[in-house]
Amino acid sequence: MSPNRRFQLILIKPSHYGDDGYVIRWWRAMIPSNSLAAVYAIAADCEERQVLGSGVAIDIEAIDETNTRVRVAALIARFRCHRNFGLVALVGVQTNQYPRALDIARPLRAAGIPVAIGGFHISGCLSMLDGGAVDLDACRKMGIAMFAGEAENRFDTLLRDAADGQLASEYNFMKELPGLDGTPVPFLPKRYVARTLGLSASFDAGRGCPYQCSFCTIINVQGRKSRFRSADDIEHLVRLNWAHGIHKFFITDDNFARNRKWEAILDRLAELRETAAIPLGLMIQVDTLCHKIPNFVEKAKRAGVTRVFIGLENINPDNLAAAKKRQNKITEYRKMLLAWKAQGIITLAGYILGFPADTPQTIRRDIAIIQKELPLDILEFFCLTPLPGSEDHQVLWKKGIAMEEDLNKYDVEHVCAPHPKMSKREWEGIYREAWSLYYTPEHMKTLLRRMAATGGPMGSLVKVLVAFSTTVRLEQVHPLQAGVLRLRHPSERRPGLPRENPWIFWPRFIWQTLSKHVLLASTIGRLLLMAFAITRDRNAPAYLDQALEPVRDDEVETLGLLTQTTGALAAVAHERKIAALTGAGPDHRLQEHATARSIELFEPGHAIKDEPREPNRIYPG
Repeated sequence: MSPNRRFQLILIKPSHYGDDGYVIRWWRAMIPSNSLAAVYAIAADCEERQVLGSGVAIDIEAIDETNTRVRVAALIARFRCHRNFGLVALVGVQTNQYPRALDIARPLRAAGIPVAIGGFHISGCLSMLDGGAVDLDACRKMGIAMFAGEAENRFDTLLRDAADGQLASEYNFMKELPGLDGTPVPFLPKRYVARTLGLSASFDAGRGCPYQCSFCTIINVQGRKSRFRSADDIEHLVRLNWAHGIHKFFITDDNFARNRKWEAILDRLAELRETAAIPLGLMIQVDTLCHKIPNFVEKAKRAGVTRVFIGLENINPDNLAAAKKRQNKITEYRKMLLAWKAQGIITLAGYILGFPADTPQTIRRDIAIIQKELPLDILEFFCLTPLPGSEDHQVLWKKGIAMEEDLNKYDVEHVCAPHPKMSKREWEGIYREAWSLYYTPEHMKTLLRRMAATGGPMGSLVKVLVAFSTTVRLEQVHPLQAGVLRLRHPSERRPGLPRENPWIFWPRFIWQTLSKHVLLASTIGRLLLMAFAITRDRNAPAYLDQALEPVRDDEVETLGLLTQTTGALAAVAHERKIAALTGAGPDHRLQEHATARSIELFEPGHAIKDEPREPNRIYPG
């Protein structure tokens, strides 16, 4: 029997505004949205189960604004044809996307269309702050339903209320986080996935994190109790996508290494590669101690992991302790990175600027240390940001300390809170400078030489280097927000900013696009020539530098990583003490050296603590 009515369900993952006021949108975006895929799959399951009754069909459309223009007028006309029977759901909305989400919702609500909004901003604010904090009252004034928590086993209620014209102002499921085993797996039809770079999809194998990093929102939104999908669910997801020709995935777990089912999942993925001939290509996120889990790195390689993102965050233990990220051990950084390098896997690491001990000088020093001593491929810089939903934000909010009022700037690229040692201008300046400091032509050549020496994928590294060395300079956005061919439209400028004359807008847009792509082409050409020359060099496999050298016990005397801050010296001393107590046979000479250097740095009047090396002073090693 044909349905009598058709419920229009539009799922929109909003983008946010760039510094020029235009929506950040690309012909092809780099990162697929797992939130959109997860909610789409849940909605499709609702349609299959006929949750609105046998006489009602659910027409589902997904829009990721980072690669698709949101045509509000067309949406209003579509709903008008169905007498506004449906729902526009703004999904996965982060704090920096919240202003844009409200701007999309405003004309829809004015037309009488039901709208709901969910994601980290809503969930984080309701979890950590009072019910009206950080502009939540804007939703109430417009009659937007706020959805806090996860949609598994909850979305039926939202759809039924929308169909009945009885949407509540708030759906708060933060205290009822669902299990994931057997729930619909994240999925988007190929027509949506095709709008991402490399035809890549995403999924989460687990949610939640046991750690307590003060800058993190995940622990307060997804909880500290980890929940996991089964290997059967992951196989179903992979086969579902492979039937559409999709075989590249970003596994979005904040820390896949702490997924209790990691081994079963990796074994199943390896089996799919080897017996079902599915050419899986995976990117995962892990912590800095993952290499200590027996067989983890090796099984990741066998399962198809080609890139790994590591939450390095900082190389100063004092900064890590201030952020409650005590699980990061700088004494393990080289061992961990060399383990991934041995498998030919590209390493990307997040690095946060703006911790309490940071200054422009110490940041420059630390970047130089990383370049010289750590076998890391890609370094991604972020500004320490008090995101609503994090402990950092809650502390500042309770103390009444002024923070950035424009939520659009909470994109971890802009400075949103005061710093004890840097002005806003200095902090923003060193953030921009950091990219050019790390991605120099000389260091990119070094990265390519290291890749050739370890037998890794040179072509893939060139692609990643192009994006990370040019995006901030050419587009003024973080590379993770990037894509291919930046698109703009006069109608997408932020409300309150002047609408530009099309006769000025379009010629300038075309000229800027051509100019940027000339510079982009020159970077691509330069890197390709570098890579070609290195691969043709017979001595390339024999290349060795300090970063690629095997870890040695005497590194505590020679590495800047372990000698340049009091926190580093304390970390080395602590490791030696633990080794002595557990009978691991420490080198007591190294223990004495670390202790002596710690005492030296704490002496009254000593000026070195957390400052750059003095150029004319002689240091051990």
